[in-house]
Amino acid sequence: MATLNSFYPVLEVHDPRRAADFFVSYFGFEATFLSDWYVSLARDPAYELAFLAHDHPTIPEGFGSRVAGVLLNLEVPDATAEYDRLVRGAGLTCPLALRDEPFGQRHFILEGPERILVDVIENIPPSGEFAAQYAE
Repeated sequence: MATLNSFYPVLEVHDPRRAADFFVSYFGFEATFLSDWYVSLARDPAYELAFLAHDHPTIPEGFGSRVAGVLLNLEVPDATAEYDRLVRGAGLTCPLALRDEPFGQRHFILEGPERILVDVIENIPPSGEFAAQYAE
């Protein structure tokens, strides 16, 4: 098995700086590399995220596209407080309002730039039906 030094998503977008600014402004990330075609972000050493221009020549022909079908999960200690801060306070677009799920999450989903979906999650006890499905 390969040794990993790091693992992080790189999302193909039209405007990497605009996408990155959302995560800098609302989630405390900082830019570690900043160009017109690529922006790398970090928050603490453990959390990284990057954005790449969807039409950059490093993307193999036929694979360049904008973000679709990706949901970025951010686990927080208090989803209700984050909902108040981000949706009620900052007015961010929220296609899924704060709710509790029987599988063990209190969460809401934000829509960031370029339709990037961000699921803000607080882990809560799952219902009995789901508790047995979790690995020990």
